[in-house]
Amino acid sequence: MPLGAPFKSIGVWDGIEERFRKRLAMWKRQYISKGGRITLIRSTLSNLPIYYMSIFHLPRAVRLRLEKIQRDFLWGGGSLEQKPHLVRWSIVCEDKSKGGLGVKSLGLFNKALLGKWAWRFANEKKALWNQVIRRKYGEEIGGWRSCENREAFGVGMWKAINKVGQLVTPYFGFEVGDGKNVRFGKISGVVPAL
Repeated sequence: MPLGAPFKSIGVWDGIEERFRKRLAMWKRQYISKGGRITLIRSTLSNLPIYYMSIFHLPRAVRLRLEKIQRDFLWGGGSLEQKPHLVRWSIVCEDKSKGGLGVKSLGLFNKALLGKWAWRFANEKKALWNQVIRRKYGEEIGGWRSCENREAFGVGMWKAINKVGQLVTPYFGFEVGDGKNVRFGKISGVVPAL
């Protein structure tokens, strides 16, 4: 990732697409069975963009391009010629127990990796990165999420992570332990009526 590159830019992801194509060039596809192609997609191609996807939101256009490369590799012949796709890609990405082939859906995988940051934000309160985010944006009551940031400059990456975090945090739970993190007498400015 070039320093200072705009993270929403589709051009930033060109290196990943190039790595996909280089990896495919190394494999002699005409000699690999469909089962072998599935294995290579699951073990290698789906895992190449993990680092980028764990930090940045994967733009839809990039996701479609990467999935097209995977589809063409799976169904194509000896070269990247157009061959009919026998099964919809959404079915190929289903779990094997549900009748799919177990290939990772890049869009869902990206959301899961970004959602992990929301989990880490709630649990790693002493980490330096967490303290910086809490100082800069504040935190919502309970400390599950940072406050929504409305600034236009310099906050895009955390804003994208926080947006995905809003999908994850409703599933967080809280277990009362020794009482250090629970205050029953102080509830966000609500005064009990007498």
